Amino acid sequence: MAVIDLVMPKLGESIMEATILRWHKKPGDMVKMDETLLDIATDKVDSEVPSTAEGILSEVLFSENDVVPIGAVIARIKTGAAEQVSAPVSQPVFTSPNEEIIAEEIPYQPAGAKVSALSNGIRFYSPLVLNIAAQEGINMSELETIPGTGNEGRVTKKDILQYVSTRKGTAPVYTTQQAVQKEEVLAVTMNRIETPAPAATPSMAPTVYSGNVEIIEMDRMRKLIADHMIKSKQTSAHVTSFTEADVTNLVQWRDKMKKEFEKREGTKITFTPLFIEAIVKCIKKYPLINSSVDGDRIIVKKDINIGMATALPNGNLIVPVIKNADQLNLVGLAKQVNSLADNARNGKLKADDTNGGTFTMTNVGTFGSLMGTPIINQPQVAILAVGAIKKKPVVIETPHGDSIAIRHMMYLSMSYDHRIIDGSLGATFLTAVANELQNFNGDRDF
Repeated sequence: MAVIDLVMPKLGESIMEATILRWHKKPGDMVKMDETLLDIATDKVDSEVPSTAEGILSEVLFSENDVVPIGAVIARIKTGAAEQVSAPVSQPVFTSPNEEIIAEEIPYQPAGAKVSALSNGIRFYSPLVLNIAAQEGINMSELETIPGTGNEGRVTKKDILQYVSTRKGTAPVYTTQQAVQKEEVLAVTMNRIETPAPAATPSMAPTVYSGNVEIIEMDRMRKLIADHMIKSKQTSAHVTSFTEADVTNLVQWRDKMKKEFEKREGTKITFTPLFIEAIVKCIKKYPLINSSVDGDRIIVKKDINIGMATALPNGNLIVPVIKNADQLNLVGLAKQVNSLADNARNGKLKADDTNGGTFTMTNVGTFGSLMGTPIINQPQVAILAVGAIKKKPVVIETPHGDSIAIRHMMYLSMSYDHRIIDGSLGATFLTAVANELQNFNGDRDF
């Protein structure tokens, strides 16, 4: 029998670790090639990890909620193959520049197994529990007193969060010895040694709310979105410009062509690919909009990868990316938009689908808003929002005089990083997009 190592897959250039959300199989279960073994999450997207072999799941090396580095072995599968398999991939051990440290190998305790103490007598805690303890200023001696509701009394995430919410007074401060002890236990649990972080600041007593209130804990994605938005505001000097566009020609063309488009191409034509087409044309004219900032350097991106903010059924937001949008015609853009949007809503996006964006568009008009002031999607330097399309009476200027007509009007707004995008460039680019939409050729083909 051969043993195949299943490793945490690479999920994108900037992603170094992932959190295990759920195991679909347990040791001893039969697995098939490409069958989903577990669900994982990064700071960008949730993904499924398929089996790379067919056989029996012999060993699970990490439990749910563990944070695992990319490339680490997470499970082993016994197959009927007679060939010898290469030696297991060792997990990385991180050391400081001035010393060499070897991590002690601790046998893994899978979920449901009897919890045993480590060789030094300290109880086993998952990295998630230890991270929460560090953030809340709970030292090891205090952590030992928390009763666990997990298997064999193991402390779970729910246990420690409940303890934090009911704890009264100020949390005790780490002593130097306790801080080092906590860091060593966390490092051993993850099979790696890291430079100890500064002791956590003591947390205050839980806030008491008066009146009739409901307290809702943020889910993982909402916490990530909140953190991303705050960091964006702290990073970029936001300025927002506004303009209005007469999109009557575009609306009438879509109404005329949508049935034929769907019949011929097998996909619907929405406004989004039409907006993206106009944005791409203008980025080519003003390439500085398609850039990022690295210290005192401006990185102008030659690839035009358009992110499109997409609302999920649970109310959260995700931004899948259309890679090389400038190389796609309208049909190609429509198919990409619909495919990414469907995958986002059905939880089928891959990690790479949200990486590499260079400019973002968000449609705030989807829910009826006339306009918005969007927050820049870091590390980009601009984001454009389109509002709801409304019929309005508009003054039409002609060589024979002015007249009033009913037109389809839409507001556009763009937030940009004032560190490198001045008001003149920001407003010029936004006006150029509006003109592209306003001068849409109503006689064109797909």
